[in-house]
Amino acid sequence: MQLSLQALSHRVGAAQHLYPLDLTLQAGAVSVLLGATQAGKTTLMRLMAGLDKPSAGRVLVDGQDVTGLPVRQRNVAMVYQQFINYPSMTVRDNIASPLKLHRTSAGGLPRGLSIDQQVDALAQKLHIEMHLDKLPAQLSGGQQQRVALARALAKGAPLMLLDEPLVNLDYKLREELREELSQLFASGDATVVYATTEPAEALQLGGYTAVMDAGELLQYGPTAEVYHRPASLRVARAFSDPPMNLLPALGQGQGLRLNSGLVLALGQALPQALQGPLTLGLRAHALRLEGGGAGELALQGRVELAEISGSDTFVHVHCAEGELVAQLSGVHHFELGAALSLYADIAQAYVFDAHGALLLAPQRRGG
Repeated sequence: MQLSLQALSHRVGAAQHLYPLDLTLQAGAVSVLLGATQAGKTTLMRLMAGLDKPSAGRVLVDGQDVTGLPVRQRNVAMVYQQFINYPSMTVRDNIASPLKLHRTSAGGLPRGLSIDQQVDALAQKLHIEMHLDKLPAQLSGGQQQRVALARALAKGAPLMLLDEPLVNLDYKLREELREELSQLFASGDATVVYATTEPAEALQLGGYTAVMDAGELLQYGPTAEVYHRPASLRVARAFSDPPMNLLPALGQGQGLRLNSGLVLALGQALPQALQGPLTLGLRAHALRLEGGGAGELALQGRVELAEISGSDTFVHVHCAEGELVAQLSGVHHFELGAALSLYADIAQAYVFDAHGALLLAPQRRGG
Protein backbone atom coordinates (compact mmCIF):
# COMPACT_ATOMS: atom_id res chain seq x y z
CA MET A 1 0.00 0.00 0.00
CA GLN A 2 1.29 3.45 -0.97
CA LEU A 3 0.50 6.24 1.50
CA SER A 4 1.21 9.81 0.39
CA LEU A 5 0.68 13.06 2.28
CA GLN A 6 0.47 16.26 0.28
CA ALA A 7 0.88 19.70 1.91
CA LEU A 8 -0.67 18.23 5.06
CA SER A 9 -1.03 20.48 8.11
CA HIS A 10 -3.04 20.59 11.32
CA ARG A 11 -4.04 23.52 13.49
CA VAL A 12 -6.14 23.60 16.67
CA GLY A 13 -7.28 27.14 17.39
CA ALA A 14 -4.18 29.34 17.32
CA ALA A 15 -1.83 26.39 17.92
CA GLN A 16 -0.07 24.91 14.88
CA HIS A 17 0.38 21.22 15.72
CA LEU A 18 1.71 20.24 12.31
CA TYR A 19 3.27 22.47 9.68
CA PRO A 20 2.68 21.76 5.97
CA LEU A 21 4.58 18.65 4.90
CA ASP A 22 4.89 16.31 1.95
CA LEU A 23 5.70 12.68 2.63
CA THR A 24 5.39 9.47 0.60
CA LEU A 25 6.04 6.40 2.71
CA GLN A 26 7.96 3.46 1.32
CA ALA A 27 5.31 0.83 0.56
CA GLY A 28 5.58 -2.49 2.40
CA ALA A 29 8.32 -1.22 4.72
CA VAL A 30 8.70 0.10 8.25
CA SER A 31 8.85 3.89 8.51
CA VAL A 32 9.81 5.25 11.91
CA LEU A 33 8.55 8.65 13.07
CA LEU A 34 11.39 9.85 15.30
CA GLY A 35 11.20 12.92 17.49
CA ALA A 36 10.89 14.22 21.02
CA THR A 37 7.59 14.51 22.86
CA GLN A 38 5.31 17.04 21.08
CA ALA A 39 7.27 16.75 17.85
CA GLY A 40 3.99 16.03 16.02
CA LYS A 41 4.27 12.24 15.70
CA THR A 42 0.87 11.35 17.21
CA THR A 43 -0.85 14.19 15.34
CA LEU A 44 0.55 12.89 12.06
CA MET A 45 -0.50 9.30 12.82
CA ARG A 46 -4.05 10.38 13.68
CA LEU A 47 -4.28 12.17 10.33
CA MET A 48 -2.97 9.06 8.56
CA ALA A 49 -5.59 6.92 10.29
CA GLY A 50 -8.51 9.28 9.72
CA LEU A 51 -9.08 9.91 13.42
CA ASP A 52 -8.63 13.64 12.76
CA LYS A 53 -9.11 15.80 9.69
CA PRO A 54 -6.23 17.97 8.46
CA SER A 55 -6.56 21.74 8.40
CA ALA A 56 -5.16 21.64 4.88
CA GLY A 57 -3.66 19.13 2.47
CA ARG A 58 -4.55 15.62 1.33
CA VAL A 59 -4.04 11.99 2.32
CA LEU A 60 -3.71 9.61 -0.63
CA VAL A 61 -3.84 5.80 -0.49
CA ASP A 62 -2.66 4.16 -3.71
CA GLY A 63 -3.40 7.44 -5.47
CA GLN A 64 -6.96 7.73 -4.11
CA ASP A 65 -7.85 10.76 -1.98
CA VAL A 66 -9.12 9.48 1.39
CA THR A 67 -8.76 12.76 3.30
CA GLY A 68 -12.43 12.96 4.25
CA LEU A 69 -12.91 9.29 5.07
CA PRO A 70 -13.32 8.52 8.79
CA VAL A 71 -11.25 5.78 10.41
CA ARG A 72 -14.09 3.23 10.32
CA GLN A 73 -14.04 3.39 6.52
CA ARG A 74 -10.29 2.82 6.29
CA ASN A 75 -8.45 -0.46 6.58
CA VAL A 76 -6.01 0.59 9.31
CA ALA A 77 -4.69 -1.22 12.40
CA MET A 78 -3.41 0.76 15.37
CA VAL A 79 -1.45 -0.07 18.53
CA TYR A 80 -1.07 2.51 21.29
CA GLN A 81 1.15 3.03 24.33
CA GLN A 82 -1.58 1.70 26.59
CA PHE A 83 -2.56 -1.98 26.60
CA ILE A 84 -5.95 -1.65 24.92
CA ASN A 85 -7.70 -5.03 25.07
CA TYR A 86 -11.29 -6.07 25.75
CA PRO A 87 -11.19 -6.84 29.51
CA SER A 88 -14.16 -9.25 29.57
CA MET A 89 -12.89 -11.36 26.66
CA THR A 90 -10.23 -14.06 26.78
CA VAL A 91 -6.96 -13.58 24.95
CA ARG A 92 -8.21 -15.93 22.23
CA ASP A 93 -11.39 -13.91 21.73
CA ASN A 94 -9.45 -10.62 21.77
CA ILE A 95 -7.21 -11.80 18.93
CA ALA A 96 -10.12 -13.37 17.04
CA SER A 97 -12.34 -10.28 17.20
CA PRO A 98 -11.04 -8.58 14.01
CA LEU A 99 -11.01 -11.91 12.17
CA LYS A 100 -14.68 -12.47 13.00
CA LEU A 101 -15.56 -8.87 12.16
CA HIS A 102 -13.82 -8.66 8.80
CA ARG A 103 -13.85 -12.34 7.80
CA THR A 104 -10.42 -11.99 6.22
CA SER A 105 -7.14 -13.82 6.58
CA ALA A 106 -4.58 -12.28 8.91
CA GLY A 107 -1.62 -10.70 7.15
CA GLY A 108 1.40 -12.94 6.81
CA LEU A 109 -0.55 -16.18 7.39
CA PRO A 110 -1.53 -18.76 4.77
CA ARG A 111 -5.02 -18.42 3.32
CA GLY A 112 -7.58 -21.06 4.13
CA LEU A 113 -6.82 -21.31 7.84
CA SER A 114 -9.76 -21.28 10.23
CA ILE A 115 -10.10 -18.43 12.72
CA ASP A 116 -8.86 -20.66 15.55
CA GLN A 117 -5.87 -21.73 13.47
CA GLN A 118 -5.02 -18.11 12.68
CA VAL A 119 -5.31 -17.15 16.36
CA ASP A 120 -3.05 -20.05 17.33
CA ALA A 121 -0.47 -19.05 14.70
CA LEU A 122 -0.41 -15.39 15.80
CA ALA A 123 -0.22 -16.37 19.48
CA GLN A 124 2.78 -18.58 18.74
CA LYS A 125 4.49 -15.77 16.82
CA LEU A 126 4.14 -13.50 19.85
CA HIS A 127 4.79 -16.21 22.46
CA ILE A 128 1.42 -15.97 24.20
CA GLU A 129 -0.05 -19.34 23.13
CA MET A 130 -0.10 -20.55 26.76
CA HIS A 131 -2.32 -17.61 27.78
CA LEU A 132 -5.14 -17.94 25.22
CA ASP A 133 -7.76 -18.91 27.83
CA LYS A 134 -6.85 -16.14 30.28
CA LEU A 135 -8.36 -12.67 30.66
CA PRO A 136 -6.11 -9.64 29.98
CA ALA A 137 -6.11 -8.68 33.68
CA GLN A 138 -4.36 -11.97 34.46
CA LEU A 139 -1.39 -11.05 32.24
CA SER A 140 1.70 -8.92 32.77
CA GLY A 141 2.09 -5.61 30.96
CA GLY A 142 4.35 -7.14 28.32
CA GLN A 143 1.91 -10.00 27.72
CA GLN A 144 -1.01 -7.58 27.40
CA GLN A 145 0.87 -5.56 24.81
CA ARG A 146 1.61 -8.76 22.89
CA VAL A 147 -2.14 -9.44 22.82
CA ALA A 148 -2.79 -5.94 21.47
CA LEU A 149 -0.12 -6.49 18.80
CA ALA A 150 -1.58 -9.88 17.86
CA ARG A 151 -5.05 -8.36 17.48
CA ALA A 152 -3.65 -5.61 15.25
CA LEU A 153 -1.83 -8.20 13.11
CA ALA A 154 -5.01 -10.29 12.94
CA LYS A 155 -6.78 -7.46 11.18
CA GLY A 156 -4.45 -7.95 8.21
CA ALA A 157 -4.64 -4.24 7.40
CA PRO A 158 -2.34 -2.86 4.68
CA LEU A 159 -1.47 0.07 6.99
CA MET A 160 -0.37 -0.51 10.59
CA LEU A 161 0.27 2.42 12.93
CA LEU A 162 2.15 1.91 16.20
CA ASP A 163 2.33 4.91 18.53
CA GLU A 164 5.24 4.25 20.94
CA PRO A 165 3.88 0.74 21.69
CA LEU A 166 6.77 -0.30 23.94
CA VAL A 167 7.27 2.86 25.98
CA ASN A 168 5.42 1.55 29.08
CA LEU A 169 7.39 -1.70 29.24
CA ASP A 170 10.61 -2.31 31.13
CA TYR A 171 13.95 -2.36 29.32
CA LYS A 172 14.23 -6.13 28.91
CA LEU A 173 10.69 -6.50 27.55
CA ARG A 174 11.25 -3.60 25.13
CA GLU A 175 14.37 -5.29 23.77
CA GLU A 176 12.57 -8.62 23.31
CA LEU A 177 9.48 -7.17 21.63
CA ARG A 178 11.48 -4.80 19.43
CA GLU A 179 13.42 -7.71 17.99
CA GLU A 180 10.23 -9.71 17.46
CA LEU A 181 8.52 -6.78 15.75
CA SER A 182 11.42 -6.39 13.32
CA GLN A 183 10.97 -10.03 12.33
CA LEU A 184 7.17 -9.74 12.08
CA PHE A 185 7.36 -6.69 9.82
CA ALA A 186 10.07 -8.14 7.59
CA SER A 187 7.47 -9.91 5.42
CA GLY A 188 6.49 -6.62 3.78
CA ASP A 189 2.77 -7.49 3.90
CA ALA A 190 1.91 -4.10 5.39
CA THR A 191 3.16 -0.54 5.38
CA VAL A 192 4.14 0.06 9.00
CA VAL A 193 4.49 3.44 10.73
CA TYR A 194 6.18 3.29 14.13
CA ALA A 195 6.52 6.35 16.38
CA THR A 196 9.32 6.61 18.94
CA THR A 197 11.38 9.14 20.87
CA GLU A 198 14.42 6.82 20.94
CA PRO A 199 17.09 7.00 18.20
CA ALA A 200 18.34 3.52 19.17
CA GLU A 201 14.89 2.10 18.48
CA ALA A 202 14.85 3.66 15.01
CA LEU A 203 18.26 2.18 14.25
CA GLN A 204 17.23 -1.28 15.45
CA LEU A 205 14.00 -1.30 13.44
CA GLY A 206 15.87 -0.18 10.31
CA GLY A 207 13.73 0.53 7.27
CA TYR A 208 13.10 4.24 6.82
CA THR A 209 13.01 7.13 9.27
CA ALA A 210 11.19 10.46 9.26
CA VAL A 211 12.75 12.89 11.73
CA MET A 212 10.27 15.37 13.25
CA ASP A 213 10.71 18.39 15.48
CA ALA A 214 8.18 20.94 16.77
CA GLY A 215 5.55 19.95 14.19
CA GLU A 216 7.92 19.94 11.22
CA LEU A 217 9.16 17.08 9.07
CA LEU A 218 12.92 17.59 8.83
CA GLN A 219 14.15 14.61 6.79
CA TYR A 220 12.92 11.25 5.47
CA GLY A 221 14.90 8.42 3.95
CA PRO A 222 16.57 5.07 4.66
CA THR A 223 17.32 4.97 8.38
CA ALA A 224 21.07 4.41 8.01
CA GLU A 225 21.35 7.25 5.49
CA VAL A 226 19.47 9.72 7.71
CA TYR A 227 21.60 8.75 10.71
CA HIS A 228 24.95 8.99 8.91
CA ARG A 229 24.08 12.08 6.86
CA PRO A 230 21.71 14.26 8.92
CA ALA A 231 20.65 17.12 6.66
CA SER A 232 20.85 19.70 9.43
CA LEU A 233 21.81 20.39 13.02
CA ARG A 234 18.19 19.81 14.04
CA VAL A 235 18.23 16.33 12.54
CA ALA A 236 21.62 15.58 14.11
CA ARG A 237 20.32 16.59 17.55
CA ALA A 238 17.16 14.50 17.18
CA PHE A 239 18.94 11.44 15.82
CA SER A 240 21.67 11.13 18.47
CA ASP A 241 21.52 9.62 21.94
CA PRO A 242 23.34 11.03 23.78
CA PRO A 243 23.07 14.25 21.75
CA MET A 244 25.82 14.96 19.24
CA ASN A 245 28.61 17.14 20.65
CA LEU A 246 28.43 20.51 18.89
CA LEU A 247 31.37 22.92 19.09
CA PRO A 248 31.43 26.46 17.66
CA ALA A 249 34.18 27.01 15.10
CA LEU A 250 35.46 29.38 12.43
CA GLY A 251 36.21 28.24 8.90
CA GLN A 252 39.75 29.21 7.88
CA GLY A 253 41.48 28.04 4.74
CA GLN A 254 41.49 24.25 4.87
CA GLY A 255 40.39 23.87 8.46
CA LEU A 256 38.44 24.99 11.49
CA ARG A 257 39.58 27.12 14.41
CA LEU A 258 37.89 26.17 17.70
CA ASN A 259 37.24 28.47 20.67
CA SER A 260 40.46 27.36 22.37
CA GLY A 261 42.51 28.39 19.33
CA LEU A 262 43.00 24.75 18.32
CA VAL A 263 43.02 24.36 14.52
CA LEU A 264 41.49 21.28 12.94
CA ALA A 265 42.78 20.52 9.44
CA LEU A 266 40.03 19.08 7.23
CA GLY A 267 42.29 18.19 4.32
CA GLN A 268 40.24 20.17 1.84
CA ALA A 269 39.77 23.87 1.17
CA LEU A 270 36.54 25.42 2.36
CA PRO A 271 34.70 27.68 -0.11
CA GLN A 272 35.26 31.39 0.48
CA ALA A 273 31.62 31.76 1.48
CA LEU A 274 32.28 29.43 4.43
CA GLN A 275 35.24 31.30 5.84
CA GLY A 276 33.26 32.19 8.96
CA PRO A 277 31.09 30.76 11.75
CA LEU A 278 30.56 26.97 11.50
CA THR A 279 29.69 24.13 13.87
CA LEU A 280 31.80 21.02 14.42
CA GLY A 281 29.85 17.88 15.35
CA LEU A 282 31.24 14.79 17.05
CA ARG A 283 29.09 11.85 18.11
CA ALA A 284 29.68 10.70 21.69
CA HIS A 285 30.89 7.25 20.62
CA ALA A 286 33.55 8.84 18.36
CA LEU A 287 35.45 10.16 21.42
CA ARG A 288 38.14 7.93 22.94
CA LEU A 289 40.52 7.93 25.90
CA GLU A 290 43.59 6.93 23.90
CA GLY A 291 45.19 8.88 21.06
CA GLY A 292 48.38 8.80 19.13
CA GLY A 293 47.12 8.28 15.61
CA ALA A 294 47.60 10.66 12.70
CA GLY A 295 44.83 13.13 11.98
CA GLU A 296 43.45 13.15 15.50
CA LEU A 297 41.81 15.92 17.47
CA ALA A 298 42.94 16.09 21.12
CA LEU A 299 40.62 17.84 23.58
CA GLN A 300 41.74 18.61 27.13
CA GLY A 301 39.21 19.10 29.89
CA ARG A 302 37.94 18.22 33.36
CA VAL A 303 35.37 15.63 34.39
CA GLU A 304 32.02 17.08 35.45
CA LEU A 305 29.97 13.87 35.64
CA ALA A 306 30.40 10.16 34.93
CA GLU A 307 27.45 7.78 34.53
CA ILE A 308 27.54 4.02 34.08
CA SER A 309 24.69 2.67 31.97
CA GLY A 310 24.74 -1.02 31.17
CA SER A 311 28.08 -1.84 29.58
CA ASP A 312 28.91 1.80 28.72
CA THR A 313 30.19 4.79 30.66
CA PHE A 314 29.05 8.31 29.77
CA VAL A 315 31.51 10.96 30.89
CA HIS A 316 30.71 14.68 30.74
CA VAL A 317 33.78 16.86 30.25
CA HIS A 318 34.21 20.64 30.31
CA CYS A 319 36.76 21.78 27.71
CA ALA A 320 37.90 25.14 26.46
CA GLU A 321 36.29 24.18 23.14
CA GLY A 322 32.90 23.50 24.75
CA GLU A 323 30.94 20.89 26.69
CA LEU A 324 31.47 17.25 25.64
CA VAL A 325 29.85 13.89 26.37
CA ALA A 326 31.86 10.76 25.56
CA GLN A 327 30.30 7.30 25.34
CA LEU A 328 33.01 4.86 26.38
CA SER A 329 32.69 1.11 26.07
CA GLY A 330 33.07 -0.70 29.38
CA VAL A 331 32.92 0.46 32.99
CA HIS A 332 35.25 3.37 33.83
CA HIS A 333 35.66 5.32 37.06
CA PHE A 334 36.57 9.02 37.05
CA GLU A 335 37.12 11.49 39.87
CA LEU A 336 35.01 14.62 39.56
CA GLY A 337 37.21 17.55 38.55
CA ALA A 338 39.99 15.28 37.32
CA ALA A 339 41.87 16.28 34.18
CA LEU A 340 40.94 14.16 31.17
CA SER A 341 42.01 14.06 27.53
CA LEU A 342 39.60 12.91 24.82
CA TYR A 343 40.59 12.04 21.27
CA ALA A 344 38.62 11.89 18.03
CA ASP A 345 39.56 10.94 14.49
CA ILE A 346 39.09 13.96 12.22
CA ALA A 347 37.47 11.60 9.71
CA GLN A 348 34.57 11.20 12.20
CA ALA A 349 33.78 14.93 12.26
CA TYR A 350 30.61 16.57 10.95
CA VAL A 351 30.61 20.20 9.83
CA PHE A 352 27.50 22.39 9.61
CA ASP A 353 27.24 25.89 8.15
CA ALA A 354 26.02 29.01 9.93
CA HIS A 355 22.40 28.12 9.04
CA GLY A 356 22.70 24.57 10.38
CA ALA A 357 22.90 22.78 7.02
CA LEU A 358 25.26 19.83 6.69
CA LEU A 359 28.52 20.58 4.85
CA LEU A 360 30.70 17.56 5.60
CA ALA A 361 29.95 14.11 7.03
CA PRO A 362 32.15 11.10 7.80
CA GLN A 363 32.43 8.72 4.87
CA ARG A 364 30.71 5.43 5.57
CA ARG A 365 32.59 2.19 5.20
CA GLY A 366 31.96 0.66 1.82
CA GLY A 367 31.34 4.07 0.20
